[in-house]
Amino acid sequence: MQHFENLHNIFGKNFVENPLLESFEVGEIHLSSGKIVACDPIITSDKQPFVTDFPKGDFLVLVHKEITSDKIAYTEINFSDCEVHHWELAVCEGQNVKKLSKGEIFGYPVESGMACMMDFDTQNLLNNLENNLYTQKGDDFLGIYDEFFHSEFFNEEGEMIHQYNLLQPNPNEPNTIFAYEAGHGEGFYACYIGFDKENQPVKLIAEFIEVS
Repeated sequence: MQHFENLHNIFGKNFVENPLLESFEVGEIHLSSGKIVACDPIITSDKQPFVTDFPKGDFLVLVHKEITSDKIAYTEINFSDCEVHHWELAVCEGQNVKKLSKGEIFGYPVESGMACMMDFDTQNLLNNLENNLYTQKGDDFLGIYDEFFHSEFFNEEGEMIHQYNLLQPNPNEPNTIFAYEAGHGEGFYACYIGFDKENQPVKLIAEFIEVS
């Protein structure tokens, strides 16, 4: 409960005002099915979506960076300007929060240092892109990170140019991937959903560094 209280203190209103965080609007993510996946897209190509049905359409996404470390502490998909009434841990099919011990979470592993949120349909588009590139390049295929993600975050000298970005795996489809550096890198991370009084999703938060 204390963790939810902390989340509520930061994200309960329709704006974030915390001296330890700096917030950036990134753009809009397109959700075609309303089923959202959170994962490390380099190591997980078949992540199950959260059981919650989110709105379909285009929604503002934000990055909240810890000022002292310049690392991404939270990322956010914002669905409405309503105030959050209550919070829940985001879960996938078969996950029961009542079976968790104190301090345990359901989440996803990050090994590449990058995490993302995207529609389940977008995950399929990313997999199609990877398969098509492999078919085209054969032994010259370097993997989906080098072929698709790397140049969006690093220049030719290997210097980081972006900590976060919106990427389109298929130029003929509006679906986008909200990809970003995951806090301090490798780890196991959770997402949280803020609901309004009508039990409709207000925002989806991915947490990488807990800021009090």
